[in-house]
Amino acid sequence: MRLYIKLFLIFLLFSLFFLFIYFIFGNPTEAIFSQDKCIEWFTRTKSVAWMIGILFLVSDIVTPVPATGIMAALGAVYGVVPGAIFSVIGSAGAGLIGYGAARALGVRGSRWIADEKEIEKFKVFFDRWGGYAVILSRAMPILPEVISILAGLSRMKFSRFFSALLAGTIPTSFLFAWMGSYPGFPYGTGIVLALLVPVLLWPLFIKMARI
Repeated sequence: MRLYIKLFLIFLLFSLFFLFIYFIFGNPTEAIFSQDKCIEWFTRTKSVAWMIGILFLVSDIVTPVPATGIMAALGAVYGVVPGAIFSVIGSAGAGLIGYGAARALGVRGSRWIADEKEIEKFKVFFDRWGGYAVILSRAMPILPEVISILAGLSRMKFSRFFSALLAGTIPTSFLFAWMGSYPGFPYGTGIVLALLVPVLLWPLFIKMARI
């Protein structure tokens, strides 16, 4: 029980940290990086804008940029498939940085959270359930950063984390790229599909891949 209390407190701590950043910088960045603004910028600098979009999405690990608006803008300017590919690279890159930075702390760095026995339980818990958390977090605000960091702190198996990261990021990226290209696309239906499809396929994928 103590482990789950610690997990909740760690989750709450990181969530509050990112909420604080959003509270301080969220409104200005949303105004600067709104979908319409990004479409305007990307259209003017189309030859290099895809790189800028990727960098914006990678920076989402520490800055409150509106990632979904950037993804939609990439889809609007470059089309669904190229826009989604650029979005996957940027969003997954942010997840990998969060995971890698947290994991780089190593066992010694994570002992301020828990003792060695608890860390091992933490890892077992994330190896079993972390894939679902990673997948579900990708279409939500704030949570992607928090879950990626927690996965790194828990030393979640990299192959499992990376597979779940892609499983959650690819549908989300295609969804918002599609919405940028076709504004009439039903948002609610897209979100449900982006969440449910990878979650339902995840157990089968794990069984087949044995990661």
